[in-house]
Amino acid sequence: MLGRYIKAQLTVLLFGGLVGPIFLIVYFALGPFARPYIGWMFWTGLLITAADVLAALWLTNAGIKSSARHEELNQRGVLVLAQITGISDTNWFVNDQQMIKVNLHFDVPGYQGFDTQESMASSPTRMQILNSHKLVALVEPGTQKYEIDWNASALIAGVVPAQFTLAEDNKTYDLRGQAGPLMEIMQILRANGVPMNGTIDIRSNPVVRQQVMDVVRRAAAGQQAAAAPPQAAPVQTAPPPVYAPPAPEVTTAQRLQELETLRATGSITEAEYTTKRQQILADL
Repeated sequence: MLGRYIKAQLTVLLFGGLVGPIFLIVYFALGPFARPYIGWMFWTGLLITAADVLAALWLTNAGIKSSARHEELNQRGVLVLAQITGISDTNWFVNDQQMIKVNLHFDVPGYQGFDTQESMASSPTRMQILNSHKLVALVEPGTQKYEIDWNASALIAGVVPAQFTLAEDNKTYDLRGQAGPLMEIMQILRANGVPMNGTIDIRSNPVVRQQVMDVVRRAAAGQQAAAAPPQAAPVQTAPPPVYAPPAPEVTTAQRLQELETLRATGSITEAEYTTKRQQILADL
């Protein structure tokens, strides 16, 4: 508590809080002869110094609450992938960076999802992360308490490399920007209490290492399958033409016999029979 307060007080003094103490030092240094003329410096310095102390106390209290919230989320929180549903600009700036409002949707397994809005500075690195429309966050189940993990979000967005070296394969796999496999790996590490800061060495934990290796190999296989050129479809050749023997030629005798059959059955009249017979005989 004391160390946090001293740090906060030094921060306040560094960013413009030295005016009050300087006024007080000058007031007492000049002695009683000058005090009737510089009495304003005493009261102004006293008010500014009191404001500095109150600001430092407020920063200390806010820092303690933030640390307690962070520890609570670390103990009870669930690592989830939040969806960015909208980004809007504001008219105010902090340190020459425009503030933006980001709409987020959280889905927590086994609990009802919720929507919220987060205000943040639009720094170039942060905008690269936000352009992926996904953020990694720790969420306390059953509540709407959450904390964005910007380092993990940078991995998901592909802003920083996500390389995994497997000695058995003698290869280094890069899963940059692959949200599914990276979330699975981070959940494995979190479930086993492995901190996710910078380079992670899990060679001393064979169970965790095997689980992570399985995810990495599966993701790498999916990458290779997606990058492989599509195979050309087999050329379908037309079937060979079927030889059809020519129809046998009908002789004049067969034609006359058919005509006689038609007349005998009454299918044609006598006049039609005569006309058709003359045509057959004319073709000879």
